[in-house]
Amino acid sequence: MSRVVQKFGGSSLKDLPHIRRAAQIVAQRWHAGDQVLVVVSAMGDKTDQLLSLARKANKSNADESAECDSLLATGEQESAALMALCLQNLGLNARSFLGWQIPVETFGKHGRAQVRRINNLQLVNALQNREIAVCAGFQGLMAAGDRVATLGRGGSDTSAVLIAASIKAQLCEIFTDVDGVFTTDPRIVTNARKIDKINYEEMLEMASLGARVLETRAAAAAMRYKIPLHIRSTFSMEKGTEVADGEQSMEQKSVTALTYSDRDAKIALLGLDNKPGVAAKIFEHLALKNISVDMIVQGTTQDEEKAHIAFTVEKNDLQRACSAIEEIKKEAEFQELRSDDKVIKLSLIGAGMNSYAGVAARMFRILAEKGINIQIIATSEIKISVLIASDYLELALRSLHAIFDLPNKNNNEKK
Repeated sequence: MSRVVQKFGGSSLKDLPHIRRAAQIVAQRWHAGDQVLVVVSAMGDKTDQLLSLARKANKSNADESAECDSLLATGEQESAALMALCLQNLGLNARSFLGWQIPVETFGKHGRAQVRRINNLQLVNALQNREIAVCAGFQGLMAAGDRVATLGRGGSDTSAVLIAASIKAQLCEIFTDVDGVFTTDPRIVTNARKIDKINYEEMLEMASLGARVLETRAAAAAMRYKIPLHIRSTFSMEKGTEVADGEQSMEQKSVTALTYSDRDAKIALLGLDNKPGVAAKIFEHLALKNISVDMIVQGTTQDEEKAHIAFTVEKNDLQRACSAIEEIKKEAEFQELRSDDKVIKLSLIGAGMNSYAGVAARMFRILAEKGINIQIIATSEIKISVLIASDYLELALRSLHAIFDLPNKNNNEKK
């Protein structure tokens, strides 16, 4: 007997027939003898619909308010109840648990709360009694104990992995509307290949750099607690992608996948005084406004008296970031601010990348041959990210996917 967490996303639960289909998948696992805990997202686009209502009701601070969290949490409450009812209709013993009932204890800000602790007593008791526990993802209870909190976008993935860690599950299955993790977006590159196995580090990089099959915090939690993941389709019983330790999943190739993110915007500050402390003033002020900065590049003018800084922020934060910087224009001593939200962050990812020389050179050469200018570069041991104009997304994806031979499962030539 195994203890298994099964998480179903909004596309898998968009209406009652879809929920019934998901319930059949749960039932199969239960009939196989496993203890099963289910984590659900809101149905379809329900979260977006509720958030839109909240913003219409209060245009000033809806996204980070306790009342908005109370509203958004109703989406998962609906899904959890309907899933439990569908399982009961199949003759199974099931009940729903909301975040505050477990409870999932959270801290931080409303709309992006973090999980401090999960009380697993009720959940473990239910599983040991052959009851299917259906948990509302995405939600918890603030430390004071009197307000519902939500975990932010993709929070149900995080709920599933952290609950799996709490109850010591042997497996966490993430059910979605795709067959697994692909070498790149198959909607753009038709010969993109499904990856059978991937290690935690690669999955974390892919999640943080635009792959939308798993939320970044969920990938980080799976790596931290060593929770084996299986990302698979609700609509096919084909094997998906296994996420596990590197020794189990690492393939001998330089590049595993190619991802992109369209959630970034670029800010360029021109004509800064080239002296210590100027950049610190800018980024400290952005941090005070709770605005995260990602890629950064700095250069100097020919006489080295002036500097230019370019960096990226989330597209949703662009206007706030520009306003925040304008507030300290005299203090920061820059001449001009430019912004651009028509950019794409493109990333090559591979745990084997640091074993092969010339990966960056090949990437930059193929982009140059296609007339694609690189605006910012960021690297780590297992990734190379570049910022390019969004008009070149499809050309860049197809060209790089081909040059690194990602459709070939046994890609191991020298780079």
